[in-house]
Amino acid sequence: MISFNYETNFILEKEAEISDWISQTILEENCREGEINYIFCNDEYLHKLNVEYLNHDTLTDIISFDYSVGKELHGDIYISVERVADNAKDFNVDFLEELSRVVIHGILHYCGYKDKTDEDIEIMRSKENHYLTTRH
Repeated sequence: MISFNYETNFILEKEAEISDWISQTILEENCREGEINYIFCNDEYLHKLNVEYLNHDTLTDIISFDYSVGKELHGDIYISVERVADNAKDFNVDFLEELSRVVIHGILHYCGYKDKTDEDIEIMRSKENHYLTTRH
């Protein structure tokens, strides 16, 4: 089950449609959907988590805590809507496109994709782009 939670005044439009898109992505990646929580927050909230749990004193757009068991995906995905908005401006893309990329990025991590090496980043971007085309 996918749920959307809010620690800021942002509200995601079309939750059911986005949830269905995420579920289809999980199926296409040959995984099973467990309990997945998206938590939308601001920079301050996510920065605090980044320092407290990951010992990173930086701003970020997403932090995910993966509790998956094998191919059954479980976890908490925190997204800073402030950071996504800033990144959308920096990358000259629409806010909702950047938000969709970040939303699916978290799921792809749970499916086993990494983004530490250049090769991993290239594969991750390719997967993100593929699923972004299935979103519209």
